[in-house]
Amino acid sequence: MLTLEIDPERPDPRKIGQAVKLLSDHGVALYPTDTVYALGGAVDSRRAVERIYRLKQMDTRRPLAIIVSELREAARYGMVSDFAYRQMRRLTPGPYTFVLEASRDVPRALLDKRRQIGIRIPASKICVELVRALSKPILTSSAVPPGSDEAARDVAEGKEAWPSGIDVAIDGGLAPGKVSTVVSLIDDRIEILRAGLGADELS
Repeated sequence: MLTLEIDPERPDPRKIGQAVKLLSDHGVALYPTDTVYALGGAVDSRRAVERIYRLKQMDTRRPLAIIVSELREAARYGMVSDFAYRQMRRLTPGPYTFVLEASRDVPRALLDKRRQIGIRIPASKICVELVRALSKPILTSSAVPPGSDEAARDVAEGKEAWPSGIDVAIDGGLAPGKVSTVVSLIDDRIEILRAGLGADELS
């Protein structure tokens, strides 16, 4: 496992490039977001998807979300209505996972029967630079170890939970420690599916 210490305010492009090289080869990363640490890989890597499910011992019926770097990119993977666009513009970048109808560009491995996708645009420069350098979204699933209810708040907790199976661990310091708020914008209405960081902004 490669460990990279990356400044969350000024991510080093060389270190970002090292991480992206591994992600491009179906690698799995432990990385910080603006909420908790997460596990992820390249959006189009079925192998990375399978590895994340195994690492978390997670039911494959629970879909993974994706991280994009900007709102324009979100519209490629989700069906963003005028209503959804206004809400996402108001709330991003921030600690939200927006559930939308999936577009045809979403890999089949990420879809459930409802053909919906969770999309994040986090206030994390590390996440944004990873996506930009990879030139595609990255998968995201909170780094909750099997048998635990709490996600890792720092890289040490994540590495302790998964001493193997992760290709690159990005140390971006301490995360807030509260998961994202999952909010559906389908049918042009706001429905909170999971209250987390930032939920009070939706009330």
